[in-house]
Amino acid sequence: MSSVLYDAQGPRAKRRNILYTVLFVLVAAVVVWWVYDGLASKHQLDWIKWKPFFTSSQPWETYIWPGLWNTLKAAFFALIIALPLGALFGIGRLSDHRWMRVPSGVVVEFFRAIPVLILMIIANAVYSEYTNISTDTRPLYAVITGLVLYNASVLAEIVRAGILTLPSGQTDAAKAIGMRKGQTMVFVLLPQAVTAMLPAIVSQLVVIVKDTALGGAMMTFPELLASVRPMAANYGANTIACFTIIAVIYIALNFTLTSFASWLERRLRQRKKSDGKKGAPTTVGEPVLVMDSAST
Repeated sequence: MSSVLYDAQGPRAKRRNILYTVLFVLVAAVVVWWVYDGLASKHQLDWIKWKPFFTSSQPWETYIWPGLWNTLKAAFFALIIALPLGALFGIGRLSDHRWMRVPSGVVVEFFRAIPVLILMIIANAVYSEYTNISTDTRPLYAVITGLVLYNASVLAEIVRAGILTLPSGQTDAAKAIGMRKGQTMVFVLLPQAVTAMLPAIVSQLVVIVKDTALGGAMMTFPELLASVRPMAANYGANTIACFTIIAVIYIALNFTLTSFASWLERRLRQRKKSDGKKGAPTTVGEPVLVMDSAST
C-alpha cells in the first residue's frame, strides 16, 4: 500500500530501518553511559553535591529566587517596551508615506543587525558616562535597553509579516465602508494579525528571557544564570548540580510561556470561529468580522 507522500516500504527497507534504529539506540546508550561514568568518576553525582537543593531553602532564598526575579523583571520590562515599539515601527514600514517608511526601515535594519550583547555594553557605557544611575541598578537598565532595541526591531518584522499575510479583501472592505487608513489598521488588520503573530511573539519572549543571561555574563547583572558561580563556590564546587537546577528552571519557565501562548491562540481561533457563525458582531471592538463577511 502506498500513500500520496511516499511508497510503502518493502521487506529490505523494513529490515534496514530496524537495523538503523537498533544501532542508534546502542550509540545513544553508549553516549549516556560515557557521560554518566565521567560525572560519577569526578564525584559530580554524589548526593552531597545535590543535597542543598532538596534539604535546605538557603540556596533558593539566597541565590535562585533573587536571580529568577531579576530575570523575570528584565524580561517583563523589555517586552512591554519592545512590543509597542515593534508594532509602531512595523506599521511604519508599511506606510505609504516615504518620510515614515524609510526611517522606520533604517532603524529596524540597523538594530536588528547588531548583536544584543553589543547593545547592552554600549547602553551600559552610555549610562555610566551621561547619567547618574547607581552602579547597582545600571546593569538592569543596560540589559533592558539592549533587549528593547534588538527585540523591538525583530518584533517590527513580525508585525509587518503578520499584516502582509492577510488577504487584500480586508483592506478593500474597510475602504468600502468609509474607513480611513488608520482605522483600517487598528480595527481591521491588527486584530486579525494578532492570532497569526502570537506564536512568533511568544518565541521572541522566550529569546528575551534567555538573553538576560548575557547581562549576567558581561555586566555583573544578578540574573538567574549568574547565580551559579557564587552558589557553586558556597556549596562544595557542585557546578554540574547548579547548572542542572538552573536549566530545569529555564525549561519550566519557557514551557509555561509556550503552553500559555498555545492555549491563548486556540481560544482566539475558537472565538473567531464562534463569532463568525453568529454573524455580525454586537460589540464595537470587533469590526473585523464585518470585514470578513464583506470581503466574501
